[in-house]
Amino acid sequence: MSCRDVLNVVRAAAQGGAGRPRPGGQAVVRQACAAALAATTLAVLSGCVTATVQEVREAGTGISADEAIVVLGRKHKTRGETETGFVDCVSRQVSGEDLGVMSEQAFVDATFPWFEPRTAPLDVRDLAEVIAHPLLAERIREIGVRYLVWIEGSTVRSSETGTVNCTMVSGGIPACFGFLSWENDSNYEASVWDVEHGIHVGRLSSEAVGTSFIPALVVPIPIIARVRQSACKALSEQLRAFLSSEA
Repeated sequence: MSCRDVLNVVRAAAQGGAGRPRPGGQAVVRQACAAALAATTLAVLSGCVTATVQEVREAGTGISADEAIVVLGRKHKTRGETETGFVDCVSRQVSGEDLGVMSEQAFVDATFPWFEPRTAPLDVRDLAEVIAHPLLAERIREIGVRYLVWIEGSTVRSSETGTVNCTMVSGGIPACFGFLSWENDSNYEASVWDVEHGIHVGRLSSEAVGTSFIPALVVPIPIIARVRQSACKALSEQLRAFLSSEA
């Protein structure tokens, strides 16, 4: 059964119990609970997510054991700040025994004041100009950073449909009925810079779309699509392969 089929089953089960309760509230509750349990089992408490990645390579890459990378995100809140949580997620998932990763905060502290929020680059063009400064380039080499990964993007809610209503059934038992669903879109692009050679070596993009839903058959059951986490995992795996390759 596909992810979309599961969504349709859950929606049908929820909408089937969304009518006005009939006399005999206990029976209604038992029937609705049984339907909710079946729907939840099918959905496995996980929303529907589709993730894709793309890569454009401009130069060869490769990294030695004594070199590291740093993952940075855009910091200007007025012009689309990249979520700190996403940057941290990529840093954690890319890091491994064969690939050292310096934390964003450690890098910002070591290169003060170049990447402080008030002075940090706004876009890739600004980043290129900043890295080209001899003093900063030398400082980055001193702390052992070979590649700088600059991430721009965000996760947004794109649409929402349905509703969930709560009431009291016979016998004074609280119950909620209905179906609510929404979609989240994650779009991120990572530009990779080789500090040693002072060149842009490529860019990678990750897009994830997911549908979350809440079927309510007496008890609302949130089934959340982990869209940002899926985008992070896809981008991290692609980034590891990109940096390790000498193609």
